[in-house]
Amino acid sequence: MTASAQLYGFPPGYFVIRNTANGRLWDVGGDEVEDGIEIVLWPEKEKSLVETLRNPDANNQVFFIDTSGALCSRSSGHAIDVEGDRLVLRHRRPISQPYPNEYSHPLPRFSYSRETQNINVSFQCDPAYPPPAVQTSSTWMRKSYILSSIPTPKPKSLLDNASSFLTSAVTTPISFFSGGTQQRKATPEDVFSGDIDLTEDETLEQDRGVEGEADDSSELLRKLRVLTIGQRDAPIEGEYARKRRQWQILPLRTMSASHRRPS
Repeated sequence: MTASAQLYGFPPGYFVIRNTANGRLWDVGGDEVEDGIEIVLWPEKEKSLVETLRNPDANNQVFFIDTSGALCSRSSGHAIDVEGDRLVLRHRRPISQPYPNEYSHPLPRFSYSRETQNINVSFQCDPAYPPPAVQTSSTWMRKSYILSSIPTPKPKSLLDNASSFLTSAVTTPISFFSGGTQQRKATPEDVFSGDIDLTEDETLEQDRGVEGEADDSSELLRKLRVLTIGQRDAPIEGEYARKRRQWQILPLRTMSASHRRPS
């Protein structure tokens, strides 16, 4: 296998990863090096892409593909793993039986498409890591896993809450007298408690609704999540929703453009 094939669409050397929708970069939370530290989205700490001009304190926003094909953090050297739907730092671990399991498993593979600007995740085994006694399912193999930023709307004001209350107070009696019933949306509590069963390719209503949420909070941090896409899931709608799943990969340079020799 050639070196270029092992990069899986990422450039050689060091690079930063910027979300197209909000401009924030992948960031190892708090510049920590401990196992399990979450990767988040944070405003750019260093604007220069020239190695000699960059502040080393910004290395927790720099990543690279190592010789095994794993995506790694520059500041710690540790690989990136998936824990639930989060990206985390992962220290190398010894094999433990029965393999694979939640503690010891092959690292996921991250691949970047320059055409779609999406970052996809592929797994060598079921990312839920069911125990051996549980009957295995191939459902996970028929799904796609894609990285996305999660919008954070600003908190509602007292005026917004009052408006919602008045709207609810007006529409409820109308629904009652018209004989109609208001259909309640499924919540995670409904699903996990067993009150509602979802097919393998369905998603919770709130997961679909996140595409339409505003991202106008003054908070600096944004969450980075792995979205699971089923075969029957509706395509995303809206330009901003698509941009939340798009990423710019910006390689670091050893010298500025003005100092390069003409070819």
